[in-house]
Amino acid sequence: MMNKDALKALAIETVQSPRTAAQKIMGLNYSRDVMWSALVLVACLNSIIYSLTLLTVDTEALPALMRNPIMFFALVTGLQVLTVHGFYWGGRMIGGQGDLGEMLSLMVWVQALQAAANAVLLVLLLISPGIEQLLSFAVGIFGLWITLNFITEALRLPSLWHAIGVLFIATMGIAFGLVILVSMIGLSAMGVPTNV
Repeated sequence: MMNKDALKALAIETVQSPRTAAQKIMGLNYSRDVMWSALVLVACLNSIIYSLTLLTVDTEALPALMRNPIMFFALVTGLQVLTVHGFYWGGRMIGGQGDLGEMLSLMVWVQALQAAANAVLLVLLLISPGIEQLLSFAVGIFGLWITLNFITEALRLPSLWHAIGVLFIATMGIAFGLVILVSMIGLSAMGVPTNV
C-alpha cells in the first residue's frame, strides 16, 4: 500500500514522465477485483465533486440525468468501464499487447488524478471562476497527454500515433456502448420524453 508521500511523488511523476509512472503503476500488480472496486470508488468521488459543483450553478437547463447524483454516478461508472475495455480491445485490434488489468490500473490512476484536480477546480470556482476555466483547460490537455502515454505503455505500442488510433477506435466503441448504457438507465432519467 502506498503512503501519502509516495502517492504525491507518483502524481508529480505522472505529469513529468507519464511513461515511467505508468511502468511503476503496472508494477504494483494489484488484482483486478481490487482495481474494479477502486474504479467504482473513484467514480463515486468524481460524482460527489460534480454534485457539489452543481450547487454553484443554475441546474434548470441541465437534463434530469445530470441533476441526479445517483444516475450521474451510474453513468460515470459505466463510461469508465467502457473506456477501459474500449482502450484495451481497440489496442488489440491494431496489434497492441499487454493485459486488461494493467490498462484498468492506469485508468483508475488517471481518474483518481482527475478527482483531485476536480476538487481543486471546485475551490477555484468559488474563488476565481476565470482562473478555474484556464486551469480546467490545462487539466484537460494534460489529462489527454497522460492518457495517450498510458495507452502506449499499457499496450506496448510503438508510438503515440498508435495510441491516437486506439483513442479513435475506442471513441467509436464507447459511443455505441453509451447508447446502450443510456437505454439501460432510461431516457426519462435524461429528461427525454418517452411518449415521443
